Amino acid sequence: MRKHLLSVDDVTPDDVAELFATAAEMHDVQRRSVKKLPALRGRTVVNLFFEDSTRTRSSFEIAGKWLSADVINVSAKGSSVSKGESLRDTVLTVAAMGVDGLVIRHMASGAAQQVSQWTDAVVVNAGDGTHEHPTQALLDAYTLTRRLGALEGRHVAIVGDLTHSRVFRSNVALLTKLGARVTVVAPPTLMPAGVTAWSEATGFATSYDLDAVLPTADAVMMLRVQRERMSGGFFPTAREYTVGYGLTRDRLGLLREDTPILHPGPMNRGLEIAADAADAAGSAVLDQVSAGVAIRMSVLYHLLAGEGSVA
Repeated sequence: MRKHLLSVDDVTPDDVAELFATAAEMHDVQRRSVKKLPALRGRTVVNLFFEDSTRTRSSFEIAGKWLSADVINVSAKGSSVSKGESLRDTVLTVAAMGVDGLVIRHMASGAAQQVSQWTDAVVVNAGDGTHEHPTQALLDAYTLTRRLGALEGRHVAIVGDLTHSRVFRSNVALLTKLGARVTVVAPPTLMPAGVTAWSEATGFATSYDLDAVLPTADAVMMLRVQRERMSGGFFPTAREYTVGYGLTRDRLGLLREDTPILHPGPMNRGLEIAADAADAAGSAVLDQVSAGVAIRMSVLYHLLAGEGSVA
């Protein structure tokens, strides 16, 4: 791996295989009564979160602590950012304290890349605007491989608010890199600008017809409707969105038996995903949460501890 993890472009298929192998060992740690490894003892990791988060921030904190790192959480609320301090000054201030790693989430696309140019510390992108969320894509692919095996040739449908989704962008890049056949589904108003040229260059398909895609899908990933990023009317009503693009109880019947259902969370139950789908036997939503800790332990280990025995 490179020094930082800013994008899925920073990992090769061989890197991914190595990260997954380490994550499998980290998954075993979750089942221990004492969930501690000494790998990052003496290292300090700061989680800089300028947007709200439950799963990502908690899992990075748990990952660092289970690897014996000293973990500090800094959020925009309650920090000098609320007093007008710039991102650059915040990063330089934290870096001057001698930290080893920065995990950053920011509302501006490209923020993680910029931060990596301001500090010698390892930088991990925990989501930057609508750009990328590489560890989410890694944990999603890891979850799928544990359910389906190798992803080469597997058909994965990604459905929902694509325009505002960094998860979609990272997943398309990673899943196609691993050989999966990806189809993205959204209403025209939530299909990103320039998607036709991008899909041709990257090798994924687009569709406006969810019912036509679901029967051939080996896995389906539903994405949250990100109302907080919307400044206009992207669909007439919530009900019309659900009728056209929600994974409803009726649409579960279109899926093959045991088809994994993923959602990066938080879920808008009753909007993009019905409770019947979120809680179905094939639902991998909680598997994703568990995988998030294992993958982020693996990422921190490889970036901060170097190679060697994990256990």
